[in-house]
Amino acid sequence: MRVVIVGLGVQGRKRLAVAGADVVATVDPVAPEARYQAIEEVPRDAYDAALLCTPDQAKLALMRFLLAQGKHVLVEKPLLADEEHIRQLAASARAAGVACYTAYNHRFEPHLVRLKSVLEAGTIGPVYLMRGFYGNGTARDIQQSPWRDQGLGVLADLGSHLLDLVLWLLGPLPGPFTLWQGNRFENRAFDHVLFGSMGKPAIVLEGALVSWRNAFALDVYGSRGSAHVHGLCKWGPSHFILRRRVLPSGKPTEDACTLECPDPTWALEYQHFRQLCVQRGATVDNDLWINRALNGMVCEIEEVSGTFPALKSV
Repeated sequence: MRVVIVGLGVQGRKRLAVAGADVVATVDPVAPEARYQAIEEVPRDAYDAALLCTPDQAKLALMRFLLAQGKHVLVEKPLLADEEHIRQLAASARAAGVACYTAYNHRFEPHLVRLKSVLEAGTIGPVYLMRGFYGNGTARDIQQSPWRDQGLGVLADLGSHLLDLVLWLLGPLPGPFTLWQGNRFENRAFDHVLFGSMGKPAIVLEGALVSWRNAFALDVYGSRGSAHVHGLCKWGPSHFILRRRVLPSGKPTEDACTLECPDPTWALEYQHFRQLCVQRGATVDNDLWINRALNGMVCEIEEVSGTFPALKSV
């Protein structure tokens, strides 16, 4: 498969590394090493797919152009838009017979894959509660970015990852999701949020750009036990713990596994995307649920402040 990398920032360079010999061109309006400055300059018959690693505001127009050309598209998360625009993108992909995929690489994290298998097997019983934390210390980096410190901030950045994991692990829960706390400790946009859903199961999620040591934790509690993922491979080590409940009460039995290895998610996700291109069966339908959750929280913010920008995109 012949691919074009659009955007040579941090994510674009990661995609470039894993796509390797598949890459036939790079596009970036400012990076001096890019071969082209605009996707329209790349000969249409020179590539089959594009990996979009651009600022959020550029994504929709690029996706429309590429799908109209019959190209497969991988776009970096989050894909922020209203439902109608997302439905139009999905319809365009189906009409062209191409894959259109929003990248959430944590679905390929080894211990999260293991957690999914535990949940699908019913090992811990019906799920009562999922609690997640995702934090890094990038507040100053984002503050100094000309485009990242705006909108929903960490709620869209890391919060979208947490919402995608809820969707992937538990399915499209009805919600609604509520923003319980949003802070701007250092940044113009949120650099810390606490949000979730008090349905069944209950979901409690927290994202932070002011966690000076990078941290990730996902804890799932069910009627027969609990499962826990602490740490990601990119930061190493990553721990998986499975606990089985003792009735009527007492210390649970426990199985634990620790994994320390280079981050495999980028290469695994790229191989997944290549397979989707062969199958021509992926669209951005998952983004409908994620955007509903985010837009619901945006509406709450607007009701309180009257000034917060919504996710509506053109």
